[in-house]
Amino acid sequence: MASASTPSHMPTGISSAKLVVAGGFGVGKTTLVGTVSEIPPVNTEAWMTEASKTVDPLTGAGGKMTTTVAMDFGRITLAWDLILYLFGTPGQPRFWPMWDDLCRGASSAVVLVDTRRLDASFPAVNYFENDSDVPFVVAVNLFDGVQTHPLGQVREALGIADTVPLVTCDARDRKSVVRTLLTSLTNTMDKTAAAVVP
Repeated sequence: MASASTPSHMPTGISSAKLVVAGGFGVGKTTLVGTVSEIPPVNTEAWMTEASKTVDPLTGAGGKMTTTVAMDFGRITLAWDLILYLFGTPGQPRFWPMWDDLCRGASSAVVLVDTRRLDASFPAVNYFENDSDVPFVVAVNLFDGVQTHPLGQVREALGIADTVPLVTCDARDRKSVVRTLLTSLTNTMDKTAAAVVP
C-alpha cells in the first residue's frame, strides 16, 4: 500500500494505513467510524444552533441535531499486521476546506452516500474525482437496512466512472463496514499495482 508506514512504537512487521470517510452532512460518517473503532472514537460533534441554520443546510437530515465540526477518528486492527486509522470528514460545506488536510497521507477513501439525498453526495464524489489523488470507493449507506435503488441507477445518477467501485454498506453493522473498508484498501492496492506495471 503506497501510504502505509510503520511507526517506531510498533512491533516489526506491523503496518498502518490512513483511510478517509467522506460524504455530505448526515450520511452516516460518524456512525460508520464509531461502529468499527476498537478505541473510543474521537469526534468533534457540536450542537447545531438557530444561528447556524442560515449557513448549514439541514434539509432531509432526519432531525439530526449535531454536526461534525472538525473530524471523527477511530482505529481498527484488520489483521495482526495491519492497523487502519479512520478519519471522518465534516459534511457541512463551510468545513470542506479541511478535507485537503484530512486526506493528506491517506491510502484510500470511502465516500458514503445517502440515496434519499443524492444532491448531498455530489461535492464529495467531485472532490475525489477531480481534487484529490486518493483512490476511493463509493458506499451507499443502507438506512433502515434497506437498499432503495439499484447500484447501476446510483452510479448513473452520481456520474461515477466504471473504474470506481460502488458497494452497499450499513454503517451500523460492523461486518458490513469492515467489508467496505477492505474493498477500499483492495481498490488502492489494485490501482497502485496497475500504476507500476510497465
